[in-house]
Amino acid sequence: MPLSLRLAPSPTALSPTTGGFSPAKKQCRIPSYSGVATTTRRIGLCSLDYVKRGDSSVVRCSLQTVNVSVGQVTEVDKDTFWPIVKAAGEKIVVLDMYTQWCGPCKVIAPKYKALSEKYEDVVFLKLDCNPENRPLAKELGIRVVPTFKILKDNQVVKEVTGAKYDDLVAAIETARSASSSG
Repeated sequence: MPLSLRLAPSPTALSPTTGGFSPAKKQCRIPSYSGVATTTRRIGLCSLDYVKRGDSSVVRCSLQTVNVSVGQVTEVDKDTFWPIVKAAGEKIVVLDMYTQWCGPCKVIAPKYKALSEKYEDVVFLKLDCNPENRPLAKELGIRVVPTFKILKDNQVVKEVTGAKYDDLVAAIETARSASSSG
């Protein structure tokens, strides 16, 4: 069963000079914009179109939908991780925190994908610990890659560091059995 999320930018995702955000209108009035008539920029999850109107500007936000499907690994970033975890509700969430250059990360990646196909009651995510996602990696306390965090009800309940497949399977099984008995 796919998990579909509609993610809206928070008012704080916009610059302090925007003058406010109206969720109902999905528009922000901002002070005079001295650029070209229309400019598109991305801030977080929001694609912003700046449109010059007289002495003020209007920002139109296009919201993204993130689809999380069972049987596959979903790539997340600092903006999509927590909304997906919250939307997972009571489901177990497994997060693979990796880097592009990490040899052990590359070795365990196909095995992690196979686990996502095996455990259809678990949400499998992966986070590239690149500079853009460093704040989330730091928040989650990553020290080495790969690191696997297992979450339940928005809380980390287990952690496996290193490409230790058997330990990862055991941690998932433990979390699943605790979930079904609790």
